[in-house]
Amino acid sequence: MPEVPESRTEITSLIGVTGATGRLGGRVARRLDDAGVSQRLLVRDLARAPRLSRARAAHAAFSDYKAVRDALAGVPTVLMVSASEAPDRVTQHTTFVDAAVAARVRHLIYVSFYGAAPDSTFTLGRDHFATEQYIRASGLTFTFLRDNLYADFMTAMVGADGVIRGPAADGRVAAVAQHDIADAAAAVLLDPAPHAGATYSLTGPEALSLYDVASAITGALRRPVRYRPETLEEAYASRARYLAPDWQVDAWVSTYTAIANGELAAVTEDIPLLTGHPATSLASLLRRGGSAY
Repeated sequence: MPEVPESRTEITSLIGVTGATGRLGGRVARRLDDAGVSQRLLVRDLARAPRLSRARAAHAAFSDYKAVRDALAGVPTVLMVSASEAPDRVTQHTTFVDAAVAARVRHLIYVSFYGAAPDSTFTLGRDHFATEQYIRASGLTFTFLRDNLYADFMTAMVGADGVIRGPAADGRVAAVAQHDIADAAAAVLLDPAPHAGATYSLTGPEALSLYDVASAITGALRRPVRYRPETLEEAYASRARYLAPDWQVDAWVSTYTAIANGELAAVTEDIPLLTGHPATSLASLLRRGGSAY
């Protein structure tokens, strides 16, 4: 858990949190509640909003300009957890940013993706870059939290037969635990001013190949898991049975090719810098039950 800053000047006002019905946004909202902060939770489903002592939920989808503007009125600091994957994700994001500007939000903390760039191998990384650029041009004070792949979901890569398949070759990924991201986000939200204009790349403490990931899962869950590299052709063929749209299959496959290309391998110290504690290793996360498997 992040320490509450000695000066509470910045945290006496409302903090807005999106995605509070999800794993990451929900973790952040609970940390802020524990810190005694009043919150405005922007959700798509009021029935799923967490019941917190100092939070009020507002129904506001990213694409609903008026609802977002009204929900953010009087909220100076906002955590923008990126919208669910969709073909119009960037449009949803830009609508949200426009509404935040209209609501006179002062500081927007955006949950982006590690190495976001216009030519990211991971196709959705390009969406995050486009969103970052739009936020920069909006005039809002911003902080970008660029998360590596979630360590919590490494187990979701395992097939029913105990095999991880994908065209990652022997590349490495510095996957980060969601609870570490939540600690980092809460620390920034509790004292945002020092982080104005900053971009943080949030990673785990080590870069693992998918062979290493399979070994860690095997050791922690006592269930044999192995990794079998695929070619690009094999990767698309093995995912065809899901009948997913092309953009989604491209995103799935490019998760692995981004690893193969070394774009997710570099380890940073930004989690310790922001939270005051070491980043959590995959093995430690799995031992404490942090798994989607």
